[in-house]
Amino acid sequence: MRVVRRGVNNSVTETKGEIDFTALMLAVRDRQDRAAFAALFQHFAPRVKGFLMKSGTDAALAEDCAQDVMAVLWNKAAQYDPARASVATWVFTIARNRRIDVARRARRPEPEALDWGEVEPDQADVYEAGQETARLVAAMAGLPEKQRALIQRAFYGELSHSEIAAETGLPLGTIKSRIRLALDRLRQSMS
Repeated sequence: MRVVRRGVNNSVTETKGEIDFTALMLAVRDRQDRAAFAALFQHFAPRVKGFLMKSGTDAALAEDCAQDVMAVLWNKAAQYDPARASVATWVFTIARNRRIDVARRARRPEPEALDWGEVEPDQADVYEAGQETARLVAAMAGLPEKQRALIQRAFYGELSHSEIAAETGLPLGTIKSRIRLALDRLRQSMS
């Protein structure tokens, strides 16, 4: 029987040769248990890297993404709910989302650096941008609270729909519908 130590008189044991990942994750979530995180890292990091490499990511990038996934596991441990998903499902969902994010970034060309020196903005453009911002603020204020909160998380918080669903506990379809409706209302208000 293998024992993963978490401190004095507080341990997680393997049962039937299998590690209880849920208990380890709950230890990380509830007590920021570094030993439990180390056990999770040791088990999942190589598997996440392999998963990413099988999906076409090169080894160096897969290693970076695996490190990022494990950092997310530590930083967002408070969001883990064993009633909603197993630890493996949660970890590989994070990995899948990171892989998608990396692929999206890779498709976007980096803008070229243009060294034109300091350019003073045209005052008419500054005024127009201020007016546009005021209209957007007013349009956002006119949205229902549930839609406004999701728009703010998606655009200002830069969270994916899946991350918002994980944070709020709302179904992914509800998140997408509310954001779509909010964007439609904003388009109508701004035109």
